[in-house]
Amino acid sequence: MFPIPKPSLQPNTYAFESEPMVKPTGFREYDARWLFQKEINLMGIQALGMGLGTLLQEMGVKPEIVTGHDFRSYSSSIKLALVTGLLAAGVKVHDIGLAVTPMAYFAQFELDVPAVAMVTASHNENGWTGVKMGANRPLTFGPDEMTRLKDIVLGSKFNLKGGGSYQFVENFPERYIKDLTNRPKLNSAIKVVAACGNGTAGAFAPRILEMIGADVIPLDAELDFTFPRYNPNPEDLQMLHAIRDKVLETGAAVGLGFDGDGDRCGVVDNEGEEIFADKVGVMLARDISALHPGCTFVVDVKSTGLFVTDPKLIENNIKADYWKTGHSYMKRRVNEIGAIAGFEKSGHYFFNKPIGRGYDDGMISALAILDMLDRNPGRTMADLRRALPRTWGSPTMSPHCDDETKYGVVDKVVQAFKDMEARGEPVAGQKIRDLVTVNGVRVTTEDGTWGLVRASSNKPELVVVVESPVSEERLREMFKAVDGVLRQNPEVGEYNQTL
Repeated sequence: MFPIPKPSLQPNTYAFESEPMVKPTGFREYDARWLFQKEINLMGIQALGMGLGTLLQEMGVKPEIVTGHDFRSYSSSIKLALVTGLLAAGVKVHDIGLAVTPMAYFAQFELDVPAVAMVTASHNENGWTGVKMGANRPLTFGPDEMTRLKDIVLGSKFNLKGGGSYQFVENFPERYIKDLTNRPKLNSAIKVVAACGNGTAGAFAPRILEMIGADVIPLDAELDFTFPRYNPNPEDLQMLHAIRDKVLETGAAVGLGFDGDGDRCGVVDNEGEEIFADKVGVMLARDISALHPGCTFVVDVKSTGLFVTDPKLIENNIKADYWKTGHSYMKRRVNEIGAIAGFEKSGHYFFNKPIGRGYDDGMISALAILDMLDRNPGRTMADLRRALPRTWGSPTMSPHCDDETKYGVVDKVVQAFKDMEARGEPVAGQKIRDLVTVNGVRVTTEDGTWGLVRASSNKPELVVVVESPVSEERLREMFKAVDGVLRQNPEVGEYNQTL
């Protein structure tokens, strides 16, 4: 039995690698992330591998796993420490080397392997590390699996039967690239800025886009784990502004920004305007549902209400299923109900058959966006954006609420709105049309104006979003109504930003 004492985070630990260090808070709802050498060490990573191998045994999963790593300077050593732990737990490891996260998901299908453990901290600043894990392709772990893994690792409840094996898969990136590009080329050479923020996607995205016939202008595609200009995050304003400037300078038709591990893709149109990910989702839903009328889309509860009010989507008879925020939840829901795609406001898109295999891949998102442009000759990305009905939306607002109390507060808020609906009491001056309570509460009034309250998955905060298809005045009325219910709970603190 490999002993794990209670995690010690003292910087003057007598011998850095004399015992495993694993900070409990690194186990998140959907994956695991730590500051390397401050919150976890290599022995802690080894313990994580032993815990993951033990969990696979408990789940009755065939003990085989795909692993890969991003371009950070320490990721390869972290992956090998993880592999050592997996081997001790009797797991056969297929190592695909340097990869973007969706390449590891693809490898589960290509190599016929059930489990995955991708070493990446995505767009987090240099110094972070993490692992994205799953045991039932194309799904990744959710809260239940992560809670059990945490319990195994911190409690040293390992089953170390040994007998694992290791295989390095030669030239696997070529198989991934071939899979994405084995398709008809674009009808026209669309000029596209491919911004990678010096993250791992830089090794793959420009080449993939060129191979399908795009005229590619690489931006910050050189791999540099120090991220010298900005973090590779398509929600980061510095990255978006850099894409905007390059699009306007070159006259590109679109700018595509990939995050650090390549599972998200942000969009800037030909006029230099950022298009929020949920609105891009509506544009893609219009395009896809024209080819597949009557299809279903899963949408996270933070996203625009246009998925149910847009006339084009209504005409195409689509069904919108609003679901829990979080890529693990969304991925699972898309596959459970057979949706053709899922769209999350953060930019995680999940394309199912016939477009993808159900997991989030920024490269597939990029191809879908270029195909949409290719199917609309004579219309620019800005034209497609302007064709959407106008809405007035808030930023994501996050009032402070302690981790110990935030879920209880959300339960009270959900009940308050249920009670108002039962009494026929108006919200923001109008009757409640719909309540969605799969993830906090999303209350929609008769004119389509809506407000959301949910607990943040990883911070001591609540999440508040409001939107109106009518006017800014209605937006503010809804915020006032939602905030009024929140203020019935003294545990709720100040907002990080507000209207």
